[in-house]
Amino acid sequence: MRNLYVSDLDGTLLRSNETTSEYTNSVINSLVDKGMIFSYATARSLITAKKVTKGIEAKIPLIVYNGAFVIDNVTEKILVANYFDDSVHSVLEDLFCNGVYPIVYAYINGAEKFSFVPELCTKGVEMFLNSRKGDIRTNEVNSLCDLHEGDIFYITCIDEPEKLKPLYEKYKDRYHCVYQTDIYTNEQWLEIMPLEASKSNAVKQLKAMLDCEKLIVFGDGKNDIDMFQMADESYAVANAHDDLKKYATEVILSNDEDGVAKWLEDNFR
Repeated sequence: MRNLYVSDLDGTLLRSNETTSEYTNSVINSLVDKGMIFSYATARSLITAKKVTKGIEAKIPLIVYNGAFVIDNVTEKILVANYFDDSVHSVLEDLFCNGVYPIVYAYINGAEKFSFVPELCTKGVEMFLNSRKGDIRTNEVNSLCDLHEGDIFYITCIDEPEKLKPLYEKYKDRYHCVYQTDIYTNEQWLEIMPLEASKSNAVKQLKAMLDCEKLIVFGDGKNDIDMFQMADESYAVANAHDDLKKYATEVILSNDEDGVAKWLEDNFR
């Protein structure tokens, strides 16, 4: 039986310093060499995901942007893509009308960009942008109209809960929405994606693509619930949100204790 192992990154495979440990890197590289079929599913982009997992050299497919894309780790070719349809433009206008000015991710003239209006950034957005200094995807624009440009696939709002919660309630059934507090900054985030873009859908597509029969997953956040619900086995790290632990087969050691790698080392055959 071919098993597919999929881990979340932040708070799960990554330690609290936003890196994978040398131990985790060694275990995953070694087990993949022995035949383990492993991937990770993250809200991060390909660029930042590869940066924080640079010690993992295994040739594995990657699920990024919460399932918007499945990308080949070696060629960086997009294997699966989920873009918004034209309805995204009315969503953006609604955000603007409610005083929410997001970061908009899109392919513009064939290049991946995240666009924002600098003078309209909240403190939370500024913190995020400071963590991405030098990123080639950075695209400062002059007006809100410019945020409509390109093939849009992801919208990130970082603002006050009283502004974001009503928008989450409004759109959660029409799009794939993730409403949660960032584990590093404690800022409130609302992420809006096409309905088809989810970790569970991307994992399902990857499982079929790799002809695997069994799915084993690891996570820490509420945005991992859909992935846990479809898995044959699911493992929450000790630091995971209590809502996720309800769906777990078992709770394992925390991210700072290399819980995923230790479980894999003990259980992969």
